Amino acid sequence: MKVFLAILLLSLLTSCYSVERKCSDFKTGTFEFTYMLNGVKQTSRFKRTKDFNIDYHEGKADSSSIRWINDCEFILKKLHPTSNSEKDAIHMKILTTTADSYTFEYKLAVKRPNKPLNTEQGIAKKID
Repeated sequence: MKVFLAILLLSLLTSCYSVERKCSDFKTGTFEFTYMLNGVKQTSRFKRTKDFNIDYHEGKADSSSIRWINDCEFILKKLHPTSNSEKDAIHMKILTTTADSYTFEYKLAVKRPNKPLNTEQGIAKKID
């Protein structure tokens, strides 16, 4: 009986917990994103406007269009893809937010036949 009451109490306490998401604070601005590429830590900076996302990496700019699904999800599509893989749209979802950063996950917007759909996560920090 004590175990049942403990489980009930624990489930009641954890069910009241909700993750804060103020996604509208991150719809526009300048951000930094750190990631690993071939075992090397890389930092990328990007600027997001209402309709576009401009990535700056190693002195090059790369632009994508943005189509917002809701306040916390959007689709990125490269404006000038240089390969077939860059033609694929990316689905971005903001999972949690803080005062100056957000945690997100991203994956291909459309699943390729006979291939697993990989989902990656990252943290972007707002710098302006």
